Amino acid sequence: MAISFASALAGHDKTLEFRSARAAVLANNIANADTPNFKARDISFDSLLNNESSKLKLAGTNTRHISGEGFSGESDDLLYRNSNQPSLDGNTVDMQREQAEYAQNSLQFDTSFMFLDRKISGMKKALIGN
Repeated sequence: MAISFASALAGHDKTLEFRSARAAVLANNIANADTPNFKARDISFDSLLNNESSKLKLAGTNTRHISGEGFSGESDDLLYRNSNQPSLDGNTVDMQREQAEYAQNSLQFDTSFMFLDRKISGMKKALIGN
């Protein structure tokens, strides 16, 4: 019997990849807080999820089944963030918001890492037999 690590990890590995990418985008926003005309960016988990689900091909065995032709998934993952109060130099970075988003993303990364660690520990116990 073959082991499927993709199903065994239950998507926690992909969540960690997303959280790492989002941390890089948020850190870039914070680093450019004083750069004139810099536009704050962010990654939406929902847009990534929709983009991934749109890549799925639907298999139809009947002419009345839904076809997958309407799905594209050609969108950019990075979104521009609307600023509540843009600065006079055109910069849209709100430091308080960026720091709060970064802290929340960090907590979510830690949680996903904990779940992944427990999954791996469970798999090791199953393989070793303890």
